[in-house]
Amino acid sequence: MFDMAVPAWDIVLRTTVVYLIILIGLRVAGKREIGQMAIFDLVVLLLLANAVQNAMVGPDTSLLGGVLAALVLLALNGIVAQLRLRWPRLGRIVEGSPTVLVLHGEAVTPHLRREGIDQETLEAALREHGIANIRDVEMAVLEIDGSISIVPVNSTHHAVKRIARPFQNH
Repeated sequence: MFDMAVPAWDIVLRTTVVYLIILIGLRVAGKREIGQMAIFDLVVLLLLANAVQNAMVGPDTSLLGGVLAALVLLALNGIVAQLRLRWPRLGRIVEGSPTVLVLHGEAVTPHLRREGIDQETLEAALREHGIANIRDVEMAVLEIDGSISIVPVNSTHHAVKRIARPFQNH
């Protein structure tokens, strides 16, 4: 149970490679995969997790090997989260950027296609925000988390002051 069949560094290396490949693969798949997950997307994610498990731990089926792989995944995720805050460009590479789907009451068709969002999905998002007609939308944005934000035509503008950061010694 605690005897590892492969060296710890092998599990760390394998897990790191799998993490990076999955991160890149999900990034390429697009924001829709995260926020607008359909049943077939969930099935793929579950099967993907099962498929890469052996690639991470190899022939090691020990408790220690599984715990080590899990700890490496959590550590890598924490490191990527911190690095994306430190370097905004990395954040845009890893997370992407918001995409305008509707502007001034008209769908931006190339953006919808690129993000894999069909007309029915867009219309459902509008209905969720209480909007029946696309002409009543000033702007609709696919956010980096996969959610769709809607700004109605008749919305009022609220000025928001920038939050001052406390002085930090570096």
